[in-house]
Order: sequence, then C-alpha cells, then structure tokens
Amino acid sequence: MIGTLYIVSTPIGNLEDITYRAVRVLTEVSVIAAEDTRHTKTLLSHYQIHTPLTSYHDFNKEEKAAVLIARLKEGNSIALVSDAGTPTISDPGYFLINQAILAEIPISPIPGPSAVIAALSVSGLPTDRFAFEGFMPRKKGARAKKLMALQSDPRTLVFYESPYRVLGLLEDIEAVFGKRRMTLCREMTKKFEEVMYGQIEEIIQKLGNKKLLGEFTVVVDGNSKKGVATPQEDL
Repeated sequence: MIGTLYIVSTPIGNLEDITYRAVRVLTEVSVIAAEDTRHTKTLLSHYQIHTPLTSYHDFNKEEKAAVLIARLKEGNSIALVSDAGTPTISDPGYFLINQAILAEIPISPIPGPSAVIAALSVSGLPTDRFAFEGFMPRKKGARAKKLMALQSDPRTLVFYESPYRVLGLLEDIEAVFGKRRMTLCREMTKKFEEVMYGQIEEIIQKLGNKKLLGEFTVVVDGNSKKGVATPQEDL
C-alpha cells in the first residue's frame, strides 16, 4: 500500500493557529519533511509531537525527493511543512509534489495559515480577484520593469518583502503605480503585529520614522482605470 504525502500548513507566528487535523497528521505520519528542522522542532515540542524530522529545502530537493518518494512507495506517509504558513507558497515543495504526481502517490492538503490570505482578510481592499507576486526582484531596474507589467492589472496585488527592502519597494510602487490605496501588514499573528492603512505615500511617510523589523506583506489596490497615474519611463 502506498503512503500519502500530506501538505501541512503551520502557524505563521502564533503557535495556537494550527488546526486539530494538522496536529493529528503530524503525529501519525512516519516522518516530517521540514524546510528547517530546527525551526519546526519548536512547533513539535509545543504540541508534544515526537515524529522524526528530515530536512527538505531548495538546496537538497532533488536528492531528498528521491528518498522521500521511495519511502512513500514503501507505504510510509509523510508530512511536508515549511518554516511558516502553507508549503509551496513562496516556500519549497513544488519539486517534491510533482515527483509524487509522476509516481501516482496520493497527495492531501491540510489547509491552514497563509500570510497572503491573512493580509487580504484585513486589507479592506477587493478580494474577489487578487494576484500574489511573492518577493519582487532585488535589483531596482528589474523590480521597476516587473511593476510596470503589473501597473494596469485591475486585481488586488500582494507582495512579500523583508524589512531591509520594503521601503524601497513601496517607493518604486508609488513611482510606477501613482496614487493607490494599500495595506501594509507586519509580523502578523505575532506579539508586535501591526497593520497600516492609507495611500502609498502615507505609508512611506510612516515607515520613514520607524525602525523596520519583521516580515512584511504588502497589499496594493488594483488599477481601477480612474485617476491612476501611468508608469514613469525614467525608472
């Protein structure tokens, strides 16, 4: 009998945000494949889960995927987790899942926390259609080029960014998009959670007076085609 590959969502900050089903699955599988075993140990220790851990990340994905697929074929069920949130959403997992599909191994999602959905839920911006763009290019020119391609998109746009580059990202978004509403979420579900609302320029001004720490999720209103500035060509 072939085992099942479970794609398990874990908390993005507050450890209480895990589901009962996720705890049960993490307890019952033969092994947990984790992006960072040291990080995942904190979660498992909190819930007294003693399932063996193995690392699975971008740097060992091909070698480790072969080992995991072999174990699944032997009848062992495996849980895949990332450091936080839902695996494969800006996290490793894509390669392993595709290998499991090719091997006709059952794959089951264990839904739960996602920074994208959490940020959208409090953004006050349209959620009927949205586009998740993840982390933008680090280089200013490449970032501006990608933003120009998104400037006319009517959907709400969601980005991830580090504290070191978030201000630069917002400045580039303002330069390309012009005046837009946005919501900036920092350290969601954690002790110092913060949500900022306003026009892009207003958020930039607020950030200019702060020491930037933590992970950021940026939610920007789509192009309503009414009074939205055209992209600047001199970026």
